[in-house]
Amino acid sequence: MDYRLILAPLFDTMTWLIPAMLLIGLLKSRWAKGHIGELLVRMFAHWQLDKQTYRRLHNVTLNTPDGTTQIDHVFLAPYGIFVLETKNMSGWIFGSETQPQWTQKLYKRTFKFQNPLRQNYKHLKALEATLGVNPEHLHSVITFVGGSTFKTEVPANVTQGIGFVRYIKSFQQPVFSEAEVDAMLHSLQTDRRAPTFATHREHVQNLKRRSDPTAERQCPKCGSALLIRTAKSGAKAGQPFWGCSEFPKM
Repeated sequence: MDYRLILAPLFDTMTWLIPAMLLIGLLKSRWAKGHIGELLVRMFAHWQLDKQTYRRLHNVTLNTPDGTTQIDHVFLAPYGIFVLETKNMSGWIFGSETQPQWTQKLYKRTFKFQNPLRQNYKHLKALEATLGVNPEHLHSVITFVGGSTFKTEVPANVTQGIGFVRYIKSFQQPVFSEAEVDAMLHSLQTDRRAPTFATHREHVQNLKRRSDPTAERQCPKCGSALLIRTAKSGAKAGQPFWGCSEFPKM
């Protein structure tokens, strides 16, 4: 019996089945889902937000005292600066404004993830420092894409799908002139890190370092090393905290 006649169709099938399985696995990865979600938001913004009114920047990486921060989308308009964090998630979402972590329930599995409002807060502070603007004019916006359902009450700035457009358009009182919007756009284009793979890799390394309790940290005010100290008084007496090695010499 010529086994080649039997194996040939199998080999032909494997030539497309293996790449297809690898592609499906890639599309289900956290990295791919994040990029797909950001692409959807770009498309929604392109269709629904006037380019002349809402200047936009995507994948903005800025330097911070403890490394870098990466912002999904920034929309600059006369009505304010809108900082958008995208979550491509399905299933049920549980969370409140004050909870450090939110919960995703997908079938019988449960996952914890950082409260996106807290995650976006650091983005707002980085933009505030870079642009030197009044924090009242910075607006945090969260949008969930991917078919998720909120099972708890969420703030108005936590939206689904194209809902972020309605939230942004709800601001109609001008707070910046056209010249100021142009100047802020130019400042961000100048100060942002180049949107390259090397920048992303460095940002990921910074995230790992910040989550590593043994990693060296620097004081955001003077650049000196931070040390773990113990609070001696007050409500947090006995609890550890990061303190500047030069304090109280400064």
